[in-house]
Amino acid sequence: MSFIGYAKDSRRVSTMRRVVFDVYSLNMRNVARLSAVAVTTAALAACTQASIVGNKSDFHTASRPTTLAAIRIGKHNPLARGQHAAEKYGLASFYEEGTETANGEKIDPRALTAAHPTLPFGTRLRVTNLATGRSVTVRVNDRGPFVQGRVVDVSYSAAETLGIVDQGVAKVRLEVLH
Repeated sequence: MSFIGYAKDSRRVSTMRRVVFDVYSLNMRNVARLSAVAVTTAALAACTQASIVGNKSDFHTASRPTTLAAIRIGKHNPLARGQHAAEKYGLASFYEEGTETANGEKIDPRALTAAHPTLPFGTRLRVTNLATGRSVTVRVNDRGPFVQGRVVDVSYSAAETLGIVDQGVAKVRLEVLH
């Protein structure tokens, strides 16, 4: 009887060992698979993150001219769309409302200033009324105009010099001086 009991016990132990080994093998395979998935995911995440940062920084540095020399030669000149690098034609209007410009200056209707959507503050522009031939040199200190088709907003004083106060708008030529 004791021999039979021993055989049953050894089969049980052997079966238990086999079950434990099988479970251990499954766990090791799962751990290996999970590790491979985790490493692959981390590598892909790092690649994605690096390319996004690179794209953002490339876009940021190339989106705006940093010097007036770039504008004069027409490299990034917003005025150089199919015309001479420092010339643009379009409609001009004038403004006399508001208290402060985009660069923080107080609006002075007697100053010869202008608003342009992209040129750097301090840029000097010659604005010429094509109908009358009158021209005025203005300094960009504000952003605008925000109306489709208009290329510049000038101060009231500049509008008087150009002769556009009565009409409100006029066809003009812009020339970047410096």
